[in-house]
Amino acid sequence: MSDVSVFFLHGLAYAGLLFLVSAGLTLVFGMMNVLNFAHAAMYMLGAYFSFTLLHVTGQFWLCLLVCPVLLFIIGALVERFLLRRVHVYGHLHELLLTFGLAYILTELVKWIWGNYPLAVNIGGFLGTTVQLFGITYPVYRIFIFVCAILVGTAMALILFRTRLGIILRAAVNDSEMVNALGFNVPLVFTGVFAFGAALSGLAGVIAGPLLTTYPGMAHEILIDAFVVIVVGGFGSLGGAVVASLLIGELQSFGVLLFPKLSLALVYMLMAAVLIVKPSGLFGEKQ
Repeated sequence: MSDVSVFFLHGLAYAGLLFLVSAGLTLVFGMMNVLNFAHAAMYMLGAYFSFTLLHVTGQFWLCLLVCPVLLFIIGALVERFLLRRVHVYGHLHELLLTFGLAYILTELVKWIWGNYPLAVNIGGFLGTTVQLFGITYPVYRIFIFVCAILVGTAMALILFRTRLGIILRAAVNDSEMVNALGFNVPLVFTGVFAFGAALSGLAGVIAGPLLTTYPGMAHEILIDAFVVIVVGGFGSLGGAVVASLLIGELQSFGVLLFPKLSLALVYMLMAAVLIVKPSGLFGEKQ
């Protein structure tokens, strides 16, 4: 029973991290219809920025505040000076641009920080353990899941309960009308893309102590993040929540129950969902 509890909690922690990564990706696609392949590279940047800032200041909470802001600025610059120029040409140009940007950021990371894993030790309360379900469990893994709940709740409230959310959703459906009403739609889209980058930076900060910080972390999380948005449905925040939980638990219990098939289980789930519902669990037919 203790093993089941441990793997269940491990699945929740990884599901929380997956949601934090895929939420920004889902937001950008749902609001802007842009598939951002550089999203995972920005997540990696967040982890490396956090490693450096933590090494200098020793304050992990400061990293949680500063690094997403830095990624917000980077995301805004990318959208304003790069992505906006190719957006009118369609998805192919966007994919090529963001794919190339991801490679550039990865090589910059290797050049600045090196090509070896960097261990992140947060210490303090988050580095301790707690008794839960009769087992001793790391506080930090619980913290990851709590962060995912808080971020998901805040995003849902902003999108569906505020005037800003109304403007965002209206800009998606009829950008010309929103622009005619006096709102700067390009600036709104820049803010959405920058906020998605900030979410990826937050996920990177949180991932560092859990997975260690290394150049390959972007490629590994990108695959799972895209599986999440495909299974949940492109642009669906609720779908991202459900898909993250499914994939997190599947990854965790797959190692326990089907070790030889653990890597394939996620893709089997994706294939099964696409066969039954090609638009994803919560996706809508275009």
